[in-house]
Amino acid sequence: MKRNPERHSAAARAAAASAGTSERPRVELASFRRRLASMLYEAMLLLGVLALTFLVPYLMLGIGFEIAPPGWFAWLHIFVVLGAYFVWYWRRHGQTLAMQTWRLKLVDADGRGLSLGRCWLRYALCWPSVLLFGIGLLWALIDRDRQFLHDRLTGSCIVLMPPAAKK
Repeated sequence: MKRNPERHSAAARAAAASAGTSERPRVELASFRRRLASMLYEAMLLLGVLALTFLVPYLMLGIGFEIAPPGWFAWLHIFVVLGAYFVWYWRRHGQTLAMQTWRLKLVDADGRGLSLGRCWLRYALCWPSVLLFGIGLLWALIDRDRQFLHDRLTGSCIVLMPPAAKK
């Protein structure tokens, strides 16, 4: 299935801006399957992040001080920890660890990185997108550019980066 190159003008601008050249290399928006695969890999990586930043402190509090924080605090803690992880990586290079593996990059329509506020907005919108039976992810099946709903709402897109040059 060929993609319409006119649909991917945002992706072309993204590649040109990230490459810093006046020429516009051809890039494409990342495929639905590649983004889902990256999300699955990301979920496995997040188990380690949560083990280190959530499980270990709560075990120490529970065993050492016999304190069990309330459930709402635990969910708030998870939300903030994961938010810090995603926003830090998105702001730093536009890629989380899983996105680097799958050669994906998060950019805005002009090919620049997202602002801090837009990163937090995208992160906050990802939660209902995934937790409401994946409706925001399934949105990509009917979207003209195959974008997730949270990407459409924040004006961001995930592009496929070219393969690294072999030495």
